[in-house]
Amino acid sequence: MPRAIISPSVLASDFGQLTAECKRMIKGGAEWLHMEKIHGRNMKAGVAISPDTPSTAISDEVANAADMLLVMTVYPGRGGQKFIERCVPKVAELRARFPEKDIEVDGGVGPKTIGVCADAGSNVIVAGTAIFGAEDPTVVIQQLKDTVNTAQATKFTL
Repeated sequence: MPRAIISPSVLASDFGQLTAECKRMIKGGAEWLHMEKIHGRNMKAGVAISPDTPSTAISDEVANAADMLLVMTVYPGRGGQKFIERCVPKVAELRARFPEKDIEVDGGVGPKTIGVCADAGSNVIVAGTAIFGAEDPTVVIQQLKDTVNTAQATKFTL
């Protein structure tokens, strides 16, 4: 199973201090930064489904061509929304179908919701408000990472 990756969403950062915010997150232990609507070269391709789209909408052919599968756990468009728990079974279904694929969750994910995401099989965690709004982002990043790593060690060992 792929390793745990915590990806703070820059939409929740102070854009006036974006460089400093990004450096602060990387120093805090984040491996990736989630940069919506920013395109560049040598990027990975992902497929996203919204809360109302079933996971079966991602065909095997499309999933196998993608680097990552994203389950939106809020409606796309703005930060700070409440986590939609009914999206979690989609993560589990995708993990069962694609055990070696990066599976990402994005939306309302933080210390209170990471457990169900990790237990379902998500290894890429996008957390904006939970990390950027924390008094100590380093602690939150480590907590999210530890939760994913524990779930992987206990539920997804091959």
